[in-house]
Amino acid sequence: MKANLPAVLVDHAHLERKAATTALNLEKYRMLFDRVHELNAIAIEELQHFELVLQLLRSRGIPFSEPRPSPWIKGLMRAVRNGIQYQVIDHLVVCALIEGRSCEKFQLLAEALRTDDPELATFYASLVESEGNHYASYLIMARHLDLPETERRLDWFLDLDATLIRQPHEEPILH
Repeated sequence: MKANLPAVLVDHAHLERKAATTALNLEKYRMLFDRVHELNAIAIEELQHFELVLQLLRSRGIPFSEPRPSPWIKGLMRAVRNGIQYQVIDHLVVCALIEGRSCEKFQLLAEALRTDDPELATFYASLVESEGNHYASYLIMARHLDLPETERRLDWFLDLDATLIRQPHEEPILH
């Protein structure tokens, strides 16, 4: 993992930037107009995380470079259905899963880096709560729109997630 840490940090920066833009893009859905403040708060927090990762890159002399595609995220996003009500629920569920996986991976990174890179371990540990809160926020938004449909789609996406995470890829990326 240490050998790929620069690539993982660059990927992490891109993921934070994408998470911020995704939160803002969700504001286009009329059904989420009453959640704009909450979506803005998520976007702001994700941009703050993006800036923190960029600072880490600078302090470690790691150049910010192009993003690498995530087969896992692409697979989830391809499964988002058409039709506004379905699309909003699916998009929120996918966002929740991405945030939930980030929470898990940041916990694992914090533990794995505790001895070799305490600064980075502390950084990743500091992000866990926020990622968990974003996971919960997205699921609450979807459940507010349609609880039974959200639960059905969450189960469906978890099955897809189980399939996608078993697909090997060689890229040093978080997702």
